[in-house]
Amino acid sequence: MYALVDAVAFYASAEKVFDPAIRSKPVVVLTNNDGCICAVCPIARKLAIPKFQPYFQVKKILEDNQVVIRSSNYELYADLSERMMNVIGRFCDNQHIYSIDESFLNFTGFNKLIHDWHRYGHDIRRTVWRETKLPVGVGFGPTATLAKAANHAAKKLPGFDGVAVIDSEASRITILKAMDVQDIWGVGRRLAKKLKAMNINTAFDLAEQDPRKMKRLFSIVLERTVNELRGKSCLAWDEVRQDKKEIFSTRSFGERITDATALKTALINHCVIVARKLRAQGSHTQRLLMFVASSPHQDGYYKKSYIYEFSVATADSCVFANAISEVFDHLYKPGIRFYKCGVGALELSSHIFQQPDLFQAPIDNPKLMQCLDSINTRYGVGTLAIASETPTSRWHMKRAYLSPHYTTRWHNLPKIHC
Repeated sequence: MYALVDAVAFYASAEKVFDPAIRSKPVVVLTNNDGCICAVCPIARKLAIPKFQPYFQVKKILEDNQVVIRSSNYELYADLSERMMNVIGRFCDNQHIYSIDESFLNFTGFNKLIHDWHRYGHDIRRTVWRETKLPVGVGFGPTATLAKAANHAAKKLPGFDGVAVIDSEASRITILKAMDVQDIWGVGRRLAKKLKAMNINTAFDLAEQDPRKMKRLFSIVLERTVNELRGKSCLAWDEVRQDKKEIFSTRSFGERITDATALKTALINHCVIVARKLRAQGSHTQRLLMFVASSPHQDGYYKKSYIYEFSVATADSCVFANAISEVFDHLYKPGIRFYKCGVGALELSSHIFQQPDLFQAPIDNPKLMQCLDSINTRYGVGTLAIASETPTSRWHMKRAYLSPHYTTRWHNLPKIHC
């Protein structure tokens, strides 16, 4: 049996953990630079607050409904996520953390000990709430995809109380018939549109299709999805989330910048983020894309990109920073009010299979990067940095509604007044 434990509106729920005064109020969380709504708590959802809408378009609606607004507090969310995952991990013998708020569980050695999956799901929910004050939904199923479907039912479909179990043919059919095909794990909007054109409208409709036909018409991934919906397990943990083929780091600035040093620093910070993510998944890149741009809504729109080719694939932050310095003059233009910049690693390959340059000494330093990562992992990202990524507030994100960093900064520790 598999399970998927997923936090309910994680970002919005996390904002309520250390602020009991807003637990009974509608809360929304904004994206980078307070641009769009990215999380809506269940109370705000009842007010029909739209998700992924630009903040300025719904500002009046939020004010009229006295909705609490928060900027994204990523430091707080990461810490609460780790706490939640540690609690969840105690309930299984095999855990796979899929995202910041989702965790797959497998109960290979627990199956004989658990006689009531529904009650066990509520035990998980109560424990997570008691120890972290985060609400979660729990779905059980014989495959990872059916566990994901059960989790969707637990949180979104009527008649469920935060826990759903697919442990029989009747429960499988009932839940899949109530799910739109677009709600199936791995079926995106474009694919759902094609499936609906074939009169495949629900998850049950897809489960009834011939897997080989779906492979022929679409892909082996959809063939596996059909088999999983039928109760045949096809996904292993290493297939649940594959390594990324490209890694990007982009962000718009909190305020327009014209200074060359500030823009260069921002690009180097992005390349350091990309390099760190590459090393985390054991990948290297031979092509680095860099771009800068002004706002498309202002006169004289400017956008410039450059692809830097390395002679040997690398994931070294210092090598990336040197590449930025080398081509920066091709990107920067005086007088432009820059709005956004970013860096992307293309054509990723495993660090295990690398072909060195016969006529050039290695330019990267794996031991230095390992030391850098270990220190930043232990003491927090940014504890140790290369000199050229010295931060400047001119290009940092705008977070006007940022809540305190309750768990990561001493001066923000929660205070109890008796």
